[in-house]
Amino acid sequence: MYRENYINSLRAELVEMVADHLTPVALRYGYSDVPLEANIKWRPQVLVLGNYSSGKSTLINEFLGADIQATGQAPTDDSFTIITCDDSASAGDSDEVRITEERDGKFLLNDPEYPFETLKKHGLRFASHFRLKKVNSPFLETLTLIDTPGMLDSITERDRGYNYQEVIGDLAQMADLVLVVFDPHKAGTVREAYISIRETLPTRTFEDRVLFVLNRIDECTSLTDLLRVYGTLCWNLSQITGRKDIPMIHLTYSPRATAASVDGLDGERNYLKNLENQRDELKKAILHAPRHRLDHLATFVETHGERLAHFLETLISYRRAFRMFRIKQGLIGLLVGVLCGAAATFAMMTYGISSMDQRMLLAAGGGVGLAVLFFWMTFPLKFLASRFHRNHLNDFDKLTPLESQTRRDNWQAIRHLAYAYLKKTAGRFSLRGVKQEYRAVCRVRDKGAREIREALNELAAMSDDEPATSEDSGFSQKAPQEKTRGQVNR
Repeated sequence: MYRENYINSLRAELVEMVADHLTPVALRYGYSDVPLEANIKWRPQVLVLGNYSSGKSTLINEFLGADIQATGQAPTDDSFTIITCDDSASAGDSDEVRITEERDGKFLLNDPEYPFETLKKHGLRFASHFRLKKVNSPFLETLTLIDTPGMLDSITERDRGYNYQEVIGDLAQMADLVLVVFDPHKAGTVREAYISIRETLPTRTFEDRVLFVLNRIDECTSLTDLLRVYGTLCWNLSQITGRKDIPMIHLTYSPRATAASVDGLDGERNYLKNLENQRDELKKAILHAPRHRLDHLATFVETHGERLAHFLETLISYRRAFRMFRIKQGLIGLLVGVLCGAAATFAMMTYGISSMDQRMLLAAGGGVGLAVLFFWMTFPLKFLASRFHRNHLNDFDKLTPLESQTRRDNWQAIRHLAYAYLKKTAGRFSLRGVKQEYRAVCRVRDKGAREIREALNELAAMSDDEPATSEDSGFSQKAPQEKTRGQVNR
C-alpha cells in the first residue's frame, strides 16, 4: 500500500513538473504543438506492430481472453485501434469479456482525457483509420494495448493516405513497450517492417522498450523448419538493427488456434510439446510495463529537458551573434556618419560658406552626419541584417557545438524545430527572456531529474509494506510535489 501510494505520488509529481516547467516553454517556442504532459498523463501503453497476418490480433485476443480483434490470413483490419479498459460500473456486470464501447478517431483526437491530440497533424484520412475499443478485460486494468495495421511490402504513403511511419513513430514515443511481431512466412522481409525497425523505432523510442516476437510457430512443419525460420529472422534482425548481438526473440503460438486447425498437433509438430511456449512470459513482460512507467517518465523529463535546453541554447547563440552584428554595424554607421559630417563641414568651409558662424557649420555637419547614420540604420542595415539571417539559416549547424554523441542525437531531434522558429520569427525575440527560460529548464534537467532518480532508487529498494521517508529521498511521501517544486525553483 505504501509502495503504491509512493508510486502514485511520484507519477503525479513528474506530470506536474513537466506541466509547470517544460510545457510553457515548449508551447511558446514551437517545440511542441500540445502540452508535453498530454503524452504521459494517461495509463501505460503497449504498442503492437507486425507484418500483416503475423498473428497480432490473435495474440491480443489471447491476452484479453476473448475475440475482440478480427483475425484471418489476409489483411483484416487497417485501423489503429486503442484497446483500453472500461472502468465504468456497468463493465463489471458481466463475467464475459466483451467490447463495452466503441468510438471513432475524431472522438479520440479531440477528447482531452486521451493523449492523442498530437496525432491530429496526420489528417482526416488517418482519423478515419483510428478508433477506440473499451473492453471489460482484467488484463487491461493497468495498461492499454494499441493494435496497428499490418505492415506491407509495396504500399506507399499515397496508398494509405497518411504517413504510416510518422504515426508509428508518434505512438512509439508514447508507448512504454513496443512488440514487433513476425510470423514464419515473412520473417522480417517486408519493406515497412524494415523501415520501422531500421529508422523509425530507433529515433522515437529506446532499444530496451522493443520486444521481438516470432509468432505462429505451430505452422512450422517440423523442428528443422522452425530452426530455419528462427535463423532467418535472427539474420534479418542483425542486418536491420546493425547490432552485433542477436536480440531476444520470444517464440509464441496460440494453443486455441492450433487445436482448431485441421491437423492439430500432428506427428511432425510434436516438437511443440517440448518447446516452451513463451506466450506466458511475453504476457508477464507486458503486465510489467506499468512498473517501468516511472523510469520511462523520468527518462521523458530528462530527454525533453536536454532537448529543450539545447533548443534554447541555439536561440541564445543566434541572438548573441546578431547582437554583435548589430553593434559592429552600428559602429560602422556611426563612423560613416562622422566622416560624412566632417566632409560636409569641410566642403562648406571650402566652397565660400566660410562666412557662416562656426557653430552653424558644426551644426550643419552634425545634421549631415545624423542623416547619414539614420539612412544607414534604416536601409543598408536592414539589408545586411536580412543577409545575416539567411547566412545563419544556411549554416545552421554552426550555431551549436556538437562535441558529443548525446548532443548530436539531441540536435537531430530538435534541429528542424529551432530552424522553423528562427525562420518564422526572423530572429526577432528577446534574448533576456530566452536566457531566463533556459536557466529554468536547466534546473529541471539537472536538479529535478537527479532527485527523481534518487526517489526511484529508493522505490526499488522499498517493500510493499514499507513507508518511504523524506530523509531517504528527494521526494516526501506525504507531499512530494511541494518539496520538489521548491527545490527545482531555487
